[in-house]
Amino acid sequence: MTSKKGENFSEWYSQAVQKGELADYGPIQGTIAFRPYSYEIWEMIQKEFDARIKKLGHKNAYFPLLIPESLLDKEAEHFETFVPEVFWVAYNGNAKLAEKYAVRPTSETIIYYFMSKWIRSWRDLPLLLNQWCNVLRAEIKATKPFIRTSEFLWQEGHTAHATKEEAEKEVFTILSIYKEIVEGLLAVPVIIGKKSEMEKFAGAVYTTTLEAMMPDGKALQCGTSHFLGQNFSKPFEVSFLDKEEKNDFVYTTSWGISTRLLGALIMVHGDDKGLVLPPKVAPIQAVIVPIYYNEQDKKRILGEAEKIKEELGGIRIEMDTREGYTPGWKFNYWELRGVPLRIEIGPKDIENNQVVISKRIDGKKEKVGRSELKQRIKEELENEQEQMFKKARASLDGSITQVRTFDEFKKVLETKMGFIKVSWCASKECEEGIKNETTATCRAIPFGEQVFSDCVYCGKKAIEVAFFAKSY
Repeated sequence: MTSKKGENFSEWYSQAVQKGELADYGPIQGTIAFRPYSYEIWEMIQKEFDARIKKLGHKNAYFPLLIPESLLDKEAEHFETFVPEVFWVAYNGNAKLAEKYAVRPTSETIIYYFMSKWIRSWRDLPLLLNQWCNVLRAEIKATKPFIRTSEFLWQEGHTAHATKEEAEKEVFTILSIYKEIVEGLLAVPVIIGKKSEMEKFAGAVYTTTLEAMMPDGKALQCGTSHFLGQNFSKPFEVSFLDKEEKNDFVYTTSWGISTRLLGALIMVHGDDKGLVLPPKVAPIQAVIVPIYYNEQDKKRILGEAEKIKEELGGIRIEMDTREGYTPGWKFNYWELRGVPLRIEIGPKDIENNQVVISKRIDGKKEKVGRSELKQRIKEELENEQEQMFKKARASLDGSITQVRTFDEFKKVLETKMGFIKVSWCASKECEEGIKNETTATCRAIPFGEQVFSDCVYCGKKAIEVAFFAKSY
């Protein structure tokens, strides 16, 4: 790494992504290749989330990538917000199509087309669907791998329910699962709440969100869960006969997390040496580096290293036996890739029936006897996961500044950034005023917090608390 995190955050991030072998830039602006190392992390997130929603009765499905323009037009509010971002297919070979096809920016419209065919009565409900796929949105702002790209990977859940109460329960169940995954697996703490009217998903009755804070003082949305009410089911005619033989429209939800989570992981935990990966999602939890200086030692040390690898079954472990590289070079390589633990074994370690463990989070080393190695490794991986979350939690808490006046609000943005906690009247006029004057937006309206002042912007009576911040 030739750039420091605290001096040039953007350049540091780019280096961490590329030198950490997570991604590489594509030939088209806004596209990247996910290298195996990053895709393994995404697969672990997939596996955890997939298992949780399947326990609740959700089923995975897959829907068409191309969406006819006429379908998008059915839900005008939703479609209008995506128009500047949509990639269009206008030709079939050399023949111009009679109707343009949108390349999936999100799948509400195409999924409700099928829901209208699959749902007939209350016996077909709830319909709990999830899709793992890619989406494309023309990115006109500055691109950043994982954080802001024209093509990204995600899951999008879409559910239909007989009652408003069932649908709203679904929204908050998923929000809770998201929080557990982002905090529990990735060790990234979040603030949860509702989006404002201006920031909610187009077409939603309301949107719930998870917001994390990055080290440069900008917020990052880590997931959303939307209550759509009947706003989509009516234009797409997704109706059912209830138990009284009366026809009604279903209540729907949609929700998603994306590979943007990988960006949050890199930003929150990385340091000047590169990536720092939480053990629960590290593709390699420990790497063994044999140290030898002659052929006589080589055979003996490699043999012991192999035994150690076998003894540590159940742990994701790698052994670095590459020729032509010094131990110091290998140490740097694995530190750059964020591997939680390094196990060093040399001639003296064999004589003393021990190894040396080096911890990625703080660089500290300790000698560990072979008989206690497996237990010590397990304990240290658990400890590192816990310590990473505690450190990130303290950073998030330290990023929150509570203010009462707009002058204080602007001063925070000039000197500190981070989350600004305010009381406000929740009017569109105040929200637009704050955004126009500062570029900060309402990131989340937390649940159950009491107002502590008049509206930060207009000075009138406040009705709720909100977190504002500049964001990605």
